[in-house]
Amino acid sequence: MLDPINARLERYMDLLSTRQKLVASNIANADTPGYHTKDIDFQFEFLSQIGPDTAATVIEAPGLQAKNDGNNVSIDRESRLLAENAIRFNLASTLLKSQMRMVRSAIQEGKS
Repeated sequence: MLDPINARLERYMDLLSTRQKLVASNIANADTPGYHTKDIDFQFEFLSQIGPDTAATVIEAPGLQAKNDGNNVSIDRESRLLAENAIRFNLASTLLKSQMRMVRSAIQEGKS
């Protein structure tokens, strides 16, 4: 039972890491003319991650207004995504640590 939970948490954290890299890249290119914001369909990818291992599909973020130079990065949106991602990653990390504590506890109780 523990392995499937850990595997799902690890895949979820990998997905969060992928999104974090995309958001950082978007912020780095906020002043690059013609740059279009990259993202992943997080809900779709999350549901896909429950199944077999697959890499996240990067898409152009829909519905963002482009500036005169063709760039459509919204620093407000990207900042919000960074904060959201950090919260999600911390939660997943806490859950994974909790799972590991349970395993350690079971091993230590087995030694007695």
